[in-house]
Amino acid sequence: MWFMTLVAYAFALWLGLYLLSRNPADPLLRAAGAGLILLAVALAAQTLQPFAVGATAGALAWVARPLLVAPAFLWLVAVIDLRSRDGQLQPLVARAALVLTLFLALLVGLVLWPLSPIPQAWLVLLLAVDWLLFGFVAAYYDAQSSGEALWPDFLRSLDYAFFTALFFGAQVALVMWLATGLTLPMLSLLLLTVGSAIFLATWGPALASLADRVALAHFPQLRRERSALRAESEARTRLEGAKAPAHLSQEEFARLTRRAYSQMGNLPRLASNPLTRLDMVTRRLAERGAADTALERAAELRQLLIEGAVRLKPREQGEFGTTDEWRHYNALYFPYVAGLKPYSRRATQDGLHGAEAEAMEWFRSQVPQRTLYNWQTAAAKLVARDLRQRAGLESRE
Repeated sequence: MWFMTLVAYAFALWLGLYLLSRNPADPLLRAAGAGLILLAVALAAQTLQPFAVGATAGALAWVARPLLVAPAFLWLVAVIDLRSRDGQLQPLVARAALVLTLFLALLVGLVLWPLSPIPQAWLVLLLAVDWLLFGFVAAYYDAQSSGEALWPDFLRSLDYAFFTALFFGAQVALVMWLATGLTLPMLSLLLLTVGSAIFLATWGPALASLADRVALAHFPQLRRERSALRAESEARTRLEGAKAPAHLSQEEFARLTRRAYSQMGNLPRLASNPLTRLDMVTRRLAERGAADTALERAAELRQLLIEGAVRLKPREQGEFGTTDEWRHYNALYFPYVAGLKPYSRRATQDGLHGAEAEAMEWFRSQVPQRTLYNWQTAAAKLVARDLRQRAGLESRE
């Protein structure tokens, strides 16, 4: 049984780290990923508990059950975030999330019930399976809503983590088999080794970027080139098998346009948006003689998004206004193009002048954050329609 719990620990840790690596800023992935990592810690405690004695056994027993229940609160956060996106959810995702949530509630109740007829070890494994399925649903939804292909990136990360953990973990397991046997210190070492291997494999690109900043601090051009290559690889993996822009529905196109605006400040993230494959992007790259790379495509798409926001501006009415005809332009241009963050506690008006200063004050005093989000969604739909017309996609339907 300890081996099955160890396997569940490895999968929970990998999937949690994978979800966080997909997009740490997404509330759904952040909650689901953190919940899986916390579950992995609980599974590690469950694995060690039978081999501990004395105070150590008591400490592990004392923390194991709360650690199993605590991830349920993060599950609740993730489900609430999913429910807030009802209009974007596919029926399959909504039904799966509901079934898994009901199953989780049942399992948590059985874990807490002292007279449960099911052995605790099996309840823990069922709880882990439920969490793993929910984590997959979260990854699937994120890929679908982003217009990305899930399987290439998902399987690549899983394979890297599996073989890296197997390579390093097998060495510790071999020592246990030939010499020490199943002891608490060696099993703890095995868990740490497997966990470290999974972390290195899953967050490899981010760690490599951090290492380059130190190792190549005096070679900025080489550091930028290596960063571009990593971004290229990441974008190609996520876009492999994704829908081409010409095959997107109006709703999908509008959703990806909205997401693209939120990604404008991060070119590597924008590079994985399927709209970078627009024929119009290809044509504009050729016109300016730019290389056909993922980052160049992202930069060209960003320029198209800026132009789309500017085209919403009322003509010959100054640089800023607060009437209804200004709302769509204001909602996209100032937060995404001008870079204003009106609801950030750290944002100040220092250094802002003219229209930007007026816009900052107006957003803070007159526009609730939820209202701005709704305006941005509506404005993105207008830009998406304009992009489709300019790309000649409307005539194909």
